[in-house]
Amino acid sequence: MTVTEIIETFKELSSPEDIEGMARFGITPEHTYGLRMPVIKKIAKNYKNDHELALSLWDINTRETRILASLVDDPKLVTQKQMDDWANDFDYWEICDQCCINLFRKTPFAYSRIHQWTNEDKEFVKRAGFALIAVLAVHDKNQDDEIFIELLNIIERESKDNRNFVRKAVNWALRQIGKRNIKLNKIAIAKAEEIDKIDSKSAHWIAKNALKELKDEKTIQRIKKKMKN
Repeated sequence: MTVTEIIETFKELSSPEDIEGMARFGITPEHTYGLRMPVIKKIAKNYKNDHELALSLWDINTRETRILASLVDDPKLVTQKQMDDWANDFDYWEICDQCCINLFRKTPFAYSRIHQWTNEDKEFVKRAGFALIAVLAVHDKNQDDEIFIELLNIIERESKDNRNFVRKAVNWALRQIGKRNIKLNKIAIAKAEEIDKIDSKSAHWIAKNALKELKDEKTIQRIKKKMKN
């Protein structure tokens, strides 16, 4: 009954205007109820750490059921196979990023999936690898800097991928590493300058966009303030 009740709630809260707007992101009306993220997060509070419910919700291929699945799953029960299966189902950027932010980063397999997925060819699987780097750079506060320095090599390696949703995620990962602390800021800037020398439009865009933010004095001051707290 739980899944049925959730679907009925989605239908009651459905917004035709938002459904129309989501079409711009490639989400067809058949695959969304048009709910905004704060609404989905509010619903998720009633179903925390319910692994079986998450699996059932994922099997219903709509935007809201899959985002809700990422919010209610228990990261302790998530397997590498589940992560790979879900990543292979990604068909647009939002569900990819939400899974990485809400669930995948909390699992013991997050770093191993980075190395796996950034080597994959599928656009949104590869994006997931870089999205994980970005969110872990923000949230995994006790991780050693050396791990992120190594991940910069993967960022450089894949910087020539000119697919829009990949290059944006590569850029996101580079910027988040560079905003983690002052040491990594300097190392990420140096890496971005190396990337800018690569003969690739994508690499130039990734590097120049990252350098603009990472060299900005306001960014540097925010990093220093964060480190004092």
